[in-house]
Amino acid sequence: MTLKRQLFLASLLMLVIPWAGLQFVLELDQALRAQAQEQLLGQARRMADVVAAELSGQPPLTELEHAIFMHRADRPIHLDGYGDEWPGFQDGNQSWQSLAGQPDIRWQAASHGGYSYLLINVRHPAPAYLDPGNPDKPHEFLRLRWRTDTLVTERIIHTPTQGQVVGRYPYNLSRRDHRVSGQWHTVSGGYQVELRLPRLSPGDQLGLEVAWPDPAQPGMYLTSGTQLDPIPLVTGRDPSLEARLATLLSPGQQVLVSEPAGWLIARDEAPMPDKGRSFGQLSPLEIIEQITLTGLRALVRVYQPEPRPFPTDRLQALEPGTGGLVQQDDRIHLMAVAATDDERRLVLTQSLDQILALSGNTLGSVIARSVLLIIGLMLVLLGYASWLSWRIARLQRAVNASVDPDGRILGRIPPSRAPDELGELNRHFGHMVDRLQGYTDYLESFSRRLSHELKTPVAVIRSSLDNLEHADNDKERAGYQSRARQATDRLSQILQGMSEAARLEQSFDQADREPFDLAEVLAEATAAYQSLDTDHRLAYEGPATECRMTGSPELMVQLLDKLVDNARDFTPAGGLVLVTLARSGDQLRLSVFNEGSSLPRDLTGEIFNPFVSVREGSGEGHLGQGLLIVRLIAEHHDGQVQASNQVHNGVPGVRFDVDLPAL
Repeated sequence: MTLKRQLFLASLLMLVIPWAGLQFVLELDQALRAQAQEQLLGQARRMADVVAAELSGQPPLTELEHAIFMHRADRPIHLDGYGDEWPGFQDGNQSWQSLAGQPDIRWQAASHGGYSYLLINVRHPAPAYLDPGNPDKPHEFLRLRWRTDTLVTERIIHTPTQGQVVGRYPYNLSRRDHRVSGQWHTVSGGYQVELRLPRLSPGDQLGLEVAWPDPAQPGMYLTSGTQLDPIPLVTGRDPSLEARLATLLSPGQQVLVSEPAGWLIARDEAPMPDKGRSFGQLSPLEIIEQITLTGLRALVRVYQPEPRPFPTDRLQALEPGTGGLVQQDDRIHLMAVAATDDERRLVLTQSLDQILALSGNTLGSVIARSVLLIIGLMLVLLGYASWLSWRIARLQRAVNASVDPDGRILGRIPPSRAPDELGELNRHFGHMVDRLQGYTDYLESFSRRLSHELKTPVAVIRSSLDNLEHADNDKERAGYQSRARQATDRLSQILQGMSEAARLEQSFDQADREPFDLAEVLAEATAAYQSLDTDHRLAYEGPATECRMTGSPELMVQLLDKLVDNARDFTPAGGLVLVTLARSGDQLRLSVFNEGSSLPRDLTGEIFNPFVSVREGSGEGHLGQGLLIVRLIAEHHDGQVQASNQVHNGVPGVRFDVDLPAL
């Protein structure tokens, strides 16, 4: 599996966090709804006690026939007989009243300002209107009777034709009461009367009756409508009760109070708080957060119980102490039902958005931000994984391009400037390829040099053996044998030098590394060299102690032996071989200077390779292995060696410097 897929699967595990958060929100939402239901029910019961106290002097209405409900109009009603300005007309939800068994008459009552209004619809296809020439002839008329305080008022409404009407005193029909006025309008299947009369408040009484001639008994009348004795009670929404209940509502709550007969006598609600900035004022990040929050709310509501329609016209059918989720005006509410001692119903609802303000807005906002953050982190992680995979693939291509199938180095790996571990790996690969290239060059040059070194003694041996067969006397044969022996010795020296370097590299694994004072080792070894070599001047310059390092003292003595032996070979008799040691910070520099000839400039870096020598001739067993051993020992001690032409006290010579880490 690729690294990108591994990181992708790992990033998918981060989705557990929003899932767990969603489960937490769902459980919290359920607990909060249960708690809110209990609190809402307790609040509804307290408000029911307030209703009972406010209406303590008013008996409850138990039958529809005993009351006329007075709606509250939003504006004055224009009297035209059509009823298109009455509450509920525009949405087809007009609240008509009628009596059981009397479908031929229905009415509505409303109030606004200082007036009350009546809309009476009578289904009488052929009404007999007033005959002005014979007013005693039976005709259609309306009788209104109302009571305010202790005053009972009765008025008659009749007309010779449709149009404007006014109230008339029942015992003097010619006397008009312009406080009662309106329009009589013919409609399909009957007529409709729209009236205005003095303001009636809840607690007053109002009755109406429609009378028309009895065709079976001339001179007699048939009647329909409410009873006039006793006069039905006027009921409606009580402003003082609504004002009192409004003080007990929290934002997003609505309260409804109904009489036992089903009439709504109080309705009020507290508006939802301002949501703050409009959509156009949100930043793109806030818009994304709101979209996420909306999705979260949708998820929460998927797991909520299915709400039932709000029973506006059936409040009395609700059992006290019950509740649940209801849907009203395309919004979901939490409902609680309470009852007063006289069986009035109080229904309290609260917008679920306000309950979700705990789990859907506050915590929901946190979860929404967490989801956005995790999605962002996943995208960043996937992007980083892709970028990392691309870098690894690029490094892989660079490594493959630098080496051919046969293992030959074709080119260098492009260096990376990245400061991270992958950039460091790139650089290490580059150094490795460079070292492999150097080692390959070394092996190729080593084979050429070894071939060159072996070619001469082999040729000498072959020619000596060929000439030995044709020798004429013992002297010639002895000469050829001597040449072959010398060539054989040369081969032995070559093999011995190669074995010495190989044994030295193998001994590195077994050499014990220990702290020692390099100054003491150099001083003692230089004094020993001087006592054994009287043809040259050997001296040591440097501190006597306090130049400690970690490594093998024996190998360092071997390194010094090779440098001093090499220096004496190039130093004339009586010349100076100077061994110095200096410390600079955490570095020690061991130097060996010898007076004599200078190094060729093109060999200053090559003389530490095998079979490289600047001695004239190939005899004396010098195979160029000594300085190779110096380099190997220096590298084993994490150091490096270099050679350069120097002048000491006006005398030219060559200096070898070995830089070593100090302890």
